[in-house]
Amino acid sequence: MKKSLLLYLFIIALLMNVFTYMYFSKKSASDQTFKQTTEKKLNDSVIVLYNKYTDANYFSLENNQNAQNYFAMNAETPIDYAKLIPLVNEKLMAFNDDPKGNPYTGQPQMGAKKFIINKAKILNHRWIIADFSDGEYWGEVLIKYFPNNDGSVSFEVIQSLLYQK
Repeated sequence: MKKSLLLYLFIIALLMNVFTYMYFSKKSASDQTFKQTTEKKLNDSVIVLYNKYTDANYFSLENNQNAQNYFAMNAETPIDYAKLIPLVNEKLMAFNDDPKGNPYTGQPQMGAKKFIINKAKILNHRWIIADFSDGEYWGEVLIKYFPNNDGSVSFEVIQSLLYQK
């Protein structure tokens, strides 16, 4: 009786070990497959996001080699475009402090609130596109800019668009 009990216990322990081994080996293979498919999906989504970012920044001074060359080949004094971008944005946003609003929105003040530029993007060596609002009305403006040798920047409104309420 003692021998048969030990035999049964040995067989049960052996079966439990076989089933446990099979369970964990299949679980490990399943986890590896899941990890590989997840990594592939993440890599694909990163590539998609990078492509969208590249497409969105196609029109920008940072990615426009011809516009960068325009500043580098300036006969009088070469201009570093990396330093020019924040300078131009700063000079344009400084006009927001005007009591009548930023004059480079291309729109006159329509009520008690003034139009100010919220965000601007330098497209190339000559143009800026900007978003403006007074809190009630929103619009966009295309601006020409000219960096001067004395460190100042001149602006000129090309066209302004005000969206309907």
